[in-house]
Amino acid sequence: MERLLEKIEKYWSTRTEGYSEVNHKELEGMQKEAWLEVLEAEFPAMPREEMKILDIGTGPGFFSIILAEAGYPVTAVDYTREMLEKAMENAGNLCKKIDFYRMDAQNLGFEDNTFDVVISRNLTWNLEKPEQAYRDWYRVLKPGGKLLNFDANWYGYLYDEQKRNAYEQDRKNVEQLSLDDHYLCTDIDAMEQIALQMPLSSKMRPGWDMEILKRTGFAEIHTDTSVWERVWSKEEKLNYGSTPMFMINGRKGDSKVYA
Repeated sequence: MERLLEKIEKYWSTRTEGYSEVNHKELEGMQKEAWLEVLEAEFPAMPREEMKILDIGTGPGFFSIILAEAGYPVTAVDYTREMLEKAMENAGNLCKKIDFYRMDAQNLGFEDNTFDVVISRNLTWNLEKPEQAYRDWYRVLKPGGKLLNFDANWYGYLYDEQKRNAYEQDRKNVEQLSLDDHYLCTDIDAMEQIALQMPLSSKMRPGWDMEILKRTGFAEIHTDTSVWERVWSKEEKLNYGSTPMFMINGRKGDSKVYA
């Protein structure tokens, strides 16, 4: 019987081109500078060329490309082979600043205390064992290192009629304004079947994440539930209005603390 992780990989393999096109729009628009500003505001105070950043679930390489272009060395991981290949293609000459690895976000192959920053976007909702993932991300962070996770309550409409109505209104708004519907580039039925098996689809976030980060050992945990207003384009805001993105960040405790 096919494992759920393999089903997820197969699904995202089919999404590679469509998801990459969405990322290209972001990289070509105002979002690139907006995202860099948001990220750097949370980074430890240290020279960028010395900062070790891990981009988990890089997909088509969005975060890695932005950061490598800004002068940061980046390690990027994804479980889907096609996504990694597309990320390398999208990065082009920036590949010399990015190390790509195929890895499971819930079971990383890096040593303890390796990275100064761990970042992720639109990934944790799609994990079978998100609590285990958070523990592993904590493990690979250096003492004093930062976790920055961006996500949303994706597919919460499968459990809530009010959210379902809001989601349907998003689809109507996009159609009325003749914008690209980001949900049409995917097999919605297949994704919903996967989402129903994901533990976070029915959780209220980022409240759930805050509790898990505290239990894991993170300190100085903060959330920003309006970060989407600063980094999303008009098209994204209309596509995802019913599922606003949040940022949750925390610092790994222990002895070393960055200034």
